[in-house]
Amino acid sequence: MSDLIIVPILLPAIIAAVCLVRVVRLSQLARLLSGASTLVILASALALFLSAKDGNITIYELGDWPAPFGIVLVLDRLSALMVLLTSVLGVVVLAHAVLTGLDRRGMHFHPLFQFQLLGLNGSFLTGDLFNLFVFFEVLLIASYGLMLHGQGQQRLHAGVKYVVVNLVGSTLFLIAVGILYGVTGTLNMADMALRVAEAPAGDQPLIRAGAQLLIAVFALKAALLPLHLWLPQTYASTSPAVAALFAILTKAGVYPIIRVTLLIFGADAGVAAFAPAGWMLPAAMLTILAGYVGVLAARNLRTLAAFGVIGSTGTLLVAVSLFTPKGIAAALYYMPHSVLAGGLVFLVTDLVRRGRDDDEDHLRPGRPFARIGQVSVLFMLAAIALAGLPPLSGFVGKVLILDASAGAALMPWIWAAVLGGTFFAILGLARAGSTLFWKAQGEPAEVPPTRHPFETAPAWFLLALVAGLTIFAGPMTDYAGETTTQLFERTPYIEAVLGEAPRQAEGLR
Repeated sequence: MSDLIIVPILLPAIIAAVCLVRVVRLSQLARLLSGASTLVILASALALFLSAKDGNITIYELGDWPAPFGIVLVLDRLSALMVLLTSVLGVVVLAHAVLTGLDRRGMHFHPLFQFQLLGLNGSFLTGDLFNLFVFFEVLLIASYGLMLHGQGQQRLHAGVKYVVVNLVGSTLFLIAVGILYGVTGTLNMADMALRVAEAPAGDQPLIRAGAQLLIAVFALKAALLPLHLWLPQTYASTSPAVAALFAILTKAGVYPIIRVTLLIFGADAGVAAFAPAGWMLPAAMLTILAGYVGVLAARNLRTLAAFGVIGSTGTLLVAVSLFTPKGIAAALYYMPHSVLAGGLVFLVTDLVRRGRDDDEDHLRPGRPFARIGQVSVLFMLAAIALAGLPPLSGFVGKVLILDASAGAALMPWIWAAVLGGTFFAILGLARAGSTLFWKAQGEPAEVPPTRHPFETAPAWFLLALVAGLTIFAGPMTDYAGETTTQLFERTPYIEAVLGEAPRQAEGLR
């Protein structure tokens, strides 16, 4: 099973390179190769998930170099969940792109799509901070190319801002990694966890500074306020199908916050213990309000969906910022919902745009469009999911988050932020739905012959997955609880990466 870990990284790298060949790129073969690759990645991700479900921690040493000297990939419950989530979303978005012809609006969609999967999967599986930086850079390059897919001045303008902001983040990432490497002498996360715990008192302030800077970089990737300003224009400027894939990019920032804080800067890290806790919780609550107020103020569906992603990520980060077992468990249940609901809203946005043509996704009354009944039902259910209303899984996740906040010093503020954000989301989504569907007048147009009869299928599939999170809330919360236990019990992870229980691991929980 250990050799299977490399598949979600190696396969998209190979297929992306093949799809760059001119003969392949300009033919149907690129679609076939990209589709087959994404399905194989999904199958391998499912196998890895089932392997990690029992609590096994599997290591893959690149070049047979042992940690901490070589590069290692680490599979545990959390990384398996994230790789599976990435693979599922990738299959759905790719299917939508093919059915709607988005992949034919430029020559490099499929190689960029595969590189995006490579960067995401690599960032979730790596056990090394520097290689996390490398995979983040792969993400940046691929997402920039996908964002510009289809061209347009608005996309280019937003893309330049996106690249500049993320290059600043990359620079700060390197500075933070340099500080931590200078103090600990390692970049392997398991090894760094041991060395931080044993660091002398004189080194601890510098370790804390490096920790704060590193988590701030991850907060930028996660679009935590006030580092969220790059996201609305970026997601609203690109094609909605690409933005649906980008719904997981913010979680690529949330994941290392959880991983690095609990593994390296946990209770045994001295003055660096839970370094971001002091500022992250207030910032997360403000992110909820900024996101859902943006939903209320949005003038088009793409902007509405972009701010919805911000509000949903803020809700997720409130749970993470508690840094308690109940808080992390609630976050791990809510995280898949946040990704799937965000992707669903963007796919529905694309269906509305394709139906309305000239009006695109502007929130103003227009003529009824083909399949308006089906799309309106999809929008209503997607709105329920995004706002976190019953009976879908967002409601369950928010209840878990509110329950996890019991006893926290800022509990009243957490409840106010979560419930207030939900209220603003309801108002914004209800306004959008009534404007687009209830106020439409005239006779609906015929279905254009270029429209695929199954183009709504990917959105319905994402909705079914959201419903599945609700139906199987019990097993999912159990898995989230078991994953949380594994995250807080660091010794098995460290021993799996570094070999037999090292001397320094004594006393670790």
